Amino acid sequence: MSGFSSEERAAPFTLEYRVFLKNEKGQYISPFHDIPIYADKEVFHMVVEVPRWSNAKMEIATKDPLNPIKQDVKKGKLRYVANLFPYKGYIWNYGAIPQTWEDPGHNDKHTGCCGDNDPIDVCEIGSKVCARGEIIRVKVLGILAMIDEGETDWKVIAINVEDPDAANYNDINDVKRLKPGYLEATVDWFRRYKVPDGKPENEFAFNAEFKDKNFAIDIIESTHDYWRALVTKKTDGKGISCMNTTVSESPFQCDPDAAKAIVDALPPPCESACTIPTDGELRL
Repeated sequence: MSGFSSEERAAPFTLEYRVFLKNEKGQYISPFHDIPIYADKEVFHMVVEVPRWSNAKMEIATKDPLNPIKQDVKKGKLRYVANLFPYKGYIWNYGAIPQTWEDPGHNDKHTGCCGDNDPIDVCEIGSKVCARGEIIRVKVLGILAMIDEGETDWKVIAINVEDPDAANYNDINDVKRLKPGYLEATVDWFRRYKVPDGKPENEFAFNAEFKDKNFAIDIIESTHDYWRALVTKKTDGKGISCMNTTVSESPFQCDPDAAKAIVDALPPPCESACTIPTDGELRL
């Protein structure tokens, strides 16, 4: 078990909805800054933002204090991804690796584009449908270089270390062998998922080919370096909230009481009768 827990504020699928993360002491923390990048040697933490098969576009709120998970908003409306035939919602558990940042001021040598200003994204391919706000430990298998509206947007492919088949997956070629068609579906999904919103298809570096585990880890570690520059104020975050409770060298560090005061000022926790199914609908 990770020792982390989550707490919902307000009702899901509303503008006020937030998921805050807590440490093993029940203190509020930032999933962006306070969860260590590494869970173990070559094992990374992953913050689950979107459970597999769901449609609500949930993400770490990088500009909000303590960076809770919230639903993305476009022109005042909550965002959902369309069911893109033959897929239903997101086709993996989708989330981010904490303590990483794709620096919008850094021009990536592989893609020729700057970063997208977010933590690095992860597609977790195991059999379990994870919960929003869950912190899992993953093995990195490879990476896809997507270019989204002129920005570098890496997509890490990983598997939950607790998956029954995790021992059989050690690199991207294992995914090709054991899940035939899954990587092709991943490229197809990312290429077309914005088309129903009237946007053009996304593009990819490396001719949409997946790079291997070692390449992926190098990219992740470089985004960790950019994050450290961000949280220690060596880089201008341009509106990103770097409030944290654990990064001792960060001028943005606060004590747990200050973090609690921020959460206490928000709408109350979601009622116990309010459940979050994975089909994108709110049931009361």
